[in-house]
Amino acid sequence: MTLSDSSSHVRIAIVGAGFGGIGMAARLAQAGERDFVILEKSEGVGGTWWVNRYPGCACDVPSHLYSFSFAPNPNWGRRFAPRHEIQTYLERCVDQFRLRDHLRLNYSVHNMRWDESEQQWLITNQHGQQLTADIVVSAIGGLSRPAWPDIPGLEQFSGRLLHSQLWDESEDLQGQRVAVIGTGASAVQLVPEIADQVQHLCVYQRTPNWILPRPDRVIGARAQMRYRRLPWLQKLIRFSIWFNAELRVPGLLWSRKLAWGHKRLAQWHLRRQIGDRELQQKLMPDYDIGCKRVLLSSNYYPTLMQTNVELIDTPIARIEERAGNHAIVDQKGGRRPVDTLILATGFQATEPVPTGMIVGRGGLDLNQVWGSGPQAYRGICVAGFPNLFLLLGPNTALGHNSVILMIEAQIKYILNALRHLQQHRLQTIEIRPEPQQQYNKKLQRRLRDSVWNDGGCGSWYLHPESGLNTTLWPGFTWQYRQMMKRFDADNYRLESR
Repeated sequence: MTLSDSSSHVRIAIVGAGFGGIGMAARLAQAGERDFVILEKSEGVGGTWWVNRYPGCACDVPSHLYSFSFAPNPNWGRRFAPRHEIQTYLERCVDQFRLRDHLRLNYSVHNMRWDESEQQWLITNQHGQQLTADIVVSAIGGLSRPAWPDIPGLEQFSGRLLHSQLWDESEDLQGQRVAVIGTGASAVQLVPEIADQVQHLCVYQRTPNWILPRPDRVIGARAQMRYRRLPWLQKLIRFSIWFNAELRVPGLLWSRKLAWGHKRLAQWHLRRQIGDRELQQKLMPDYDIGCKRVLLSSNYYPTLMQTNVELIDTPIARIEERAGNHAIVDQKGGRRPVDTLILATGFQATEPVPTGMIVGRGGLDLNQVWGSGPQAYRGICVAGFPNLFLLLGPNTALGHNSVILMIEAQIKYILNALRHLQQHRLQTIEIRPEPQQQYNKKLQRRLRDSVWNDGGCGSWYLHPESGLNTTLWPGFTWQYRQMMKRFDADNYRLESR
């Protein structure tokens, strides 16, 4: 199949070429499947690691765990891999598992619609070209749509406007008056990288974050050689990283007192790096640690102490223009001029699928079905959407460990489901509404008293309307992986060809 085809058919279409899409494709190839494509809207593979190119972009999960168990990488150059290393790793996986011929780059899925009569998915791209598939695996993830803040005057801002996810690497900030809106994971990485370039940097903070030291270091050539010669050593390190991360779960789910060690460390880290008492108060959270994403940084706090950097914790009132000069005005009347505005405002995690993108049985629009918050059976299947599997769907993100573990568990489940379809000569598979509802009721009960739901903060984990936590898995990763080992056919509606 080529992109010049006006209409083509494949057995399996994978949407997205990030970790989920590449991992799914690699496992299919290993299983001997050849009739599949990977549809990727960008010019290269990597997903979020292709798109996010802001200065300082890196992973906050140690490299040895932020990689596939079936494709270890002994050549990581740092304990916490920067963006380009992760993207290079995924490129290597594409070559290792011979996926190049299955890739369709610059192929943006405009919509996917279930065809009742043909019992297959009709996929239309940005050029109107169509592709049909028996099975669709959506690997677009929950952090693929940038979130834009609702600030009066933002739409009229005619200066340079950048979003951390849509960063233009050709941008030169030298001598600019720059404002960064947001102090989350992206901001704590990019602010230290740009502070020395700009004339003045204003950092607008809505809510302070708990920040722990980032124990990053270079992994030298000798260590890399040892990992190549002794693969078991890298597996041992991977296991130790995973095990230590799992120890955080009790403090997040059962008792806040069990997280006192991390809280004390974060408080010490703040006092050690910020000598100014007034600035300390601005940066000290008043909610439980873990309620929002805990950040890792050893250079963000010192950057805020620089003479050309200012932290503003007063809410923004508007962005205005006078005689061609732009300024941000806060609710106390403070007015600060700005040449370049950087939005480090994250993603639409609770609304990952736009209206009309995925339409299932009977014209069901997934965006509308998820109007009160995304829900799925085991985070992977949705009633009313036959032959559709989600990777990193609702409630499968993690607040403590590597999501690659979750992705691998989901891939295994999907492979077992596909094997069941083939063995029994079935055409469609669809989760029944009752198991999906029961699963999510139980899941929300487990989340109810967690620090994410009841920690005294508002976060992107929670749906803005329903208040439900539609993002995180409430437990250990080993529990999810155990649950996903077997395909439970009894909970599905299965139809023969």
